[in-house]
Amino acid sequence: MMKLWWVTNFLWFILFVALSVFIGIRSVDGTGAEQTPELRLVAFIVLVAFFAFILLCQLGFLYFIKKGKSASVE
Repeated sequence: MMKLWWVTNFLWFILFVALSVFIGIRSVDGTGAEQTPELRLVAFIVLVAFFAFILLCQLGFLYFIKKGKSASVE
């Protein structure tokens, strides 16, 4: 179970990096608005907020994985 947790976190990290690069290099967003540094910052803040939520969920899963592993050892 722990190995799956690590693989999942690695995939989330790769997705975060890819989306960060995408936000950084795009010149026009989906609505056709030209990307200014302010708009890129807003998009990046939204991305970070989303991944902070994912991080909290993953830490919760880690707690239950560790708790279950220690209960099975006893």
